[in-house]
Amino acid sequence: MLAVLVLPVAAANAQPVPGAFTVAESGQTYATLQDAVNAVGNTRATIRIAPGLYRQCAVQHEGVIIYEAAEPGKVTFAGRSCEGKAAFVLRGTGAEVRGITFSNLAVADGNGAGIRLEKGALNVAYARFENSQQGILTADDPGSRIYITRSTFTGLGTCEHSAGCAHSLYVGNYGSLTVRESRFERGMGGHYVKTRSAEVVIENNSFDDANGKATNYMIDLPAGSTGRIADNWFVQGRDKENYSAFIALGAEDLLHPSDGLAVANNEARFVPGLQRQTVFLADWTGSRIVMKGNKLAAGLKPYEQR
Repeated sequence: MLAVLVLPVAAANAQPVPGAFTVAESGQTYATLQDAVNAVGNTRATIRIAPGLYRQCAVQHEGVIIYEAAEPGKVTFAGRSCEGKAAFVLRGTGAEVRGITFSNLAVADGNGAGIRLEKGALNVAYARFENSQQGILTADDPGSRIYITRSTFTGLGTCEHSAGCAHSLYVGNYGSLTVRESRFERGMGGHYVKTRSAEVVIENNSFDDANGKATNYMIDLPAGSTGRIADNWFVQGRDKENYSAFIALGAEDLLHPSDGLAVANNEARFVPGLQRQTVFLADWTGSRIVMKGNKLAAGLKPYEQR
């Protein structure tokens, strides 16, 4: 059952909300996020968002915008998607999202997300993505990078729509993806992290599949990647659509080399009472993978070439 977000009735019903969105550089306030984004235009600015539950969405076409909760954890965008895509549709030069929650995002094709990134760089910090079809979904931008830190992805993913599976975090062919000190839990289908990025840094995260339903891999690198997967904590749950591996490398069309990918100092196990035979890293590339220091439960084979 999806969690119910309870906020004061005034905050939930007051749309638009006069003065809720402030462009820090000018001091001007706006009643909708889209008006504030339009006011920034092709410049660089911070939009500071007052606490509340907003049934709004916005599309950024240009510029560099920092979307910042005035009080981290007290700003939520819920239930409204622009262009049939996401609460925030980003295709400017760059964006940063700080301290914002995205909740209950669903669209007809199954790809409803908190953030749809179509081009440009993206930073995400202290954000929460919950009870939606996807957390973050991107297009391809090989010249740009994505950095995510101290964020939570919970109750996300589905494989029940014609567009294919949705995932907690689904990144296309970006130059690099970094995910640090974040939590992935209670997946509802698909993978927890899927990315076609040329380089990945996935460090110090927790992947808790104990309450997942019909989930697949913890990390899927279908196009090949270099970089580092290290110091993460993995627990595989009982209810899996595919439990054949924790991490998959190169299972689809290869776009990038994978020689030198380091998988180090991770801890991986099953939920208490579960015994099964599976693989920590399944590799379709035959690349030179550096694996060391991983602590794996009984029944978990370190590496398998497929």
